[in-house]
Amino acid sequence: MEKMNSISGRTAKPVLGVVALMALLVAVSSPGQEEIPKRGIVTPLASANLVFDGEPACLKVARENGDPDKGASTFLLEAPSGCVVPAHYHTAEEQLMVVQGDVLAGMDSMAEATLGPGGFARMPSKAMHWFTCKSKNTCLMFVTFDRTYDIVWAKQAK
Repeated sequence: MEKMNSISGRTAKPVLGVVALMALLVAVSSPGQEEIPKRGIVTPLASANLVFDGEPACLKVARENGDPDKGASTFLLEAPSGCVVPAHYHTAEEQLMVVQGDVLAGMDSMAEATLGPGGFARMPSKAMHWFTCKSKNTCLMFVTFDRTYDIVWAKQAK
């Protein structure tokens, strides 16, 4: 039996079909929905899985959230005193926030600045940047990338 809409006088079947079609279109046209975590994430600092991950050899990283091969991601970085991350850029925008230590950060067309705990830097896509841990103790920083991760190192002068 078809239900009659009391306002329009039409049957409900066509409306249900349109609603079903719209739901299908939203599901198909919403890329990345499956990447949203279904649960929260809580990681005490002592539980962070910090590992050496290539260049530079002094830097340890722990992925905190996301998949850098597929989209946005967040990392914890640990740099010992004197660790230098040479000039490089990413296709993604990078945001850096210092948790511990003093980090000398530089970016093309800007003066270098020393960032202490709570210090923040945003590097736009493809902006050449670098940093050095200037503290006597270890520097800890969070970095986020707004899309897939890549890194392009500056060419060293010969």
